[in-house]
Amino acid sequence: MIQLPRLYAIVDSSAHGSTRNLVAYAEELAAAGCRLLQYRNKAGNARVMLEQARELKKHLRSHPSVAKNAPLGWGTQHSLRLIMNDRADLCLAAEFDGVHVGQDDLSPDFVRGIIGPERWLGVSTHNREQVREADLTSADYLAIGPVFATSSKEKPDPVVGLEGVRLARALTRKPLVAIGGITHQNAASVIEAGADSVAVISDLLREPRKSAEEFFRVLR
Repeated sequence: MIQLPRLYAIVDSSAHGSTRNLVAYAEELAAAGCRLLQYRNKAGNARVMLEQARELKKHLRSHPSVAKNAPLGWGTQHSLRLIMNDRADLCLAAEFDGVHVGQDDLSPDFVRGIIGPERWLGVSTHNREQVREADLTSADYLAIGPVFATSSKEKPDPVVGLEGVRLARALTRKPLVAIGGITHQNAASVIEAGADSVAVISDLLREPRKSAEEFFRVLR
């Protein structure tokens, strides 16, 4: 069973004006100690996604704060892992460390057949039925949310609250990521409710390095 870091940073391309800004943002997160980053791009332009993903891989692989903590090489438990949102094909093309799929994407087990047994596979869930179904798949971890109201999705699913996190925890032994409206102020309560990790987008955007470091202090 995999072990997730407390903070799962999501790097959303829509929040950055260029690939250069995107990479600089991710480097700030890496400098703060983030070791699990998901690249998210809902625009659907595969060429741009692959270009940005490869730039992220190139720059983060050589980032000093990552390199010094990766004695066993890229993609090991000692280094930063990069997760591709939705696209298993681009995960392979960019040589990422895993892929995260939603309820409207390819099935987890089909994706597993594409990416193989070594890469990480995550699945988004939004209610008890989805948690039960995802628990039976080959997914390495499950995500539950939105825990709180969020502005990061155009049409978010209904808020599950802390009780939804507790319910998901009772239904699976797989590592559990909580997502949706998580901030410095409520992150600890989400972990107390049973999540192993919190996925964050918006609350990292302003001063990413400082914000990530604050999350680490809260989530100790």
